[in-house]
Amino acid sequence: MDVVTYPITSQHSHSSIRTFDMPLIKKIDSFYEKLHDKLPVVGKAASFLTGVSVLTANSALVGLPVWTMGAAKVLTGSKLTDDALIAITKYWINTNNAVIDHALPHKDWRINLPDDLSEDKQYLLVSNHQSWVDTSIVQYISQDTLPLTRFFTKFNLIYIPVIGQAFYFLDFPMMKRFSPKEMAKNPELKKQNLLEAKRACRQLKNKPFALLNYLEGTRFTKEKHDKQDSPYEHLLKPRAGGLSLAINALGNELDSILDITIVYPDGAPDYDDLWKGNIRRLGVEVTRLNIPDELFAAIMDGGYDRDEATKKMMFDWLEDIWQQKDARITRMLSEFE
Repeated sequence: MDVVTYPITSQHSHSSIRTFDMPLIKKIDSFYEKLHDKLPVVGKAASFLTGVSVLTANSALVGLPVWTMGAAKVLTGSKLTDDALIAITKYWINTNNAVIDHALPHKDWRINLPDDLSEDKQYLLVSNHQSWVDTSIVQYISQDTLPLTRFFTKFNLIYIPVIGQAFYFLDFPMMKRFSPKEMAKNPELKKQNLLEAKRACRQLKNKPFALLNYLEGTRFTKEKHDKQDSPYEHLLKPRAGGLSLAINALGNELDSILDITIVYPDGAPDYDDLWKGNIRRLGVEVTRLNIPDELFAAIMDGGYDRDEATKKMMFDWLEDIWQQKDARITRMLSEFE
């Protein structure tokens, strides 16, 4: 399969693919480049202020339309309101991406994507997870390439003004976290999460979607890696429950399962590092995953929840994928040296 490579540097920006080559844009790019070169502290502060200002203004600007369209969607189930809600959200994401393109200079971002992805198809995405920045990176590479990306998120985020409610209106699976002790005491708690995930997946049927699942279940740290005694150098052990549920709910709708590998050669960043322009080097590769027919059929038949043989097939499949991903991360990191 052919692959499209987007090297993101000060000379060849991803923005050149998706914005007009206007003199004003060149002046903006040049302004931030000069600040970062001549006055690095001031340059980082200017980029950060720009990012925070745009994020804040965007949230204020889209808040009322999101609430209006979201409430109308819940009350009427209208496709028109759902389409409007998605269009508003894409505007919000694309405006944030413009800040990345133009206010964060000197990026050596190496992004490799299959050349036949489409905004009109249905995808499951799996990814490694190192930083809160990961989701912004997935949204960045998805622009003009993939449908609006949803992801499994914490239910508590619903209390964040605008963003939390947007997650619900846009059918993000919002999962409540319970301790093993709580679930052992009350097994119904686990069923609540399953019902929520199925509800969100049902809402995605019959329309384009990309549903992201961080299979490790948490961000990678050396401490977590050692505590797990993970057999992988760069990864925690994968979890299969969320992915199997999504396959069961959406399998007949799917065009592809995509594996996203993200590397930060200079170490996992904090979220503010993105907007300060501190992430100079980044690698992203997207590949297709082929699920064995026997495993797919067993999951679609509900076998993962009741059949140990299906669970073993699932974990064997994921183990092979994770071994390949671990080797891919090693290779991607070496290419930056």
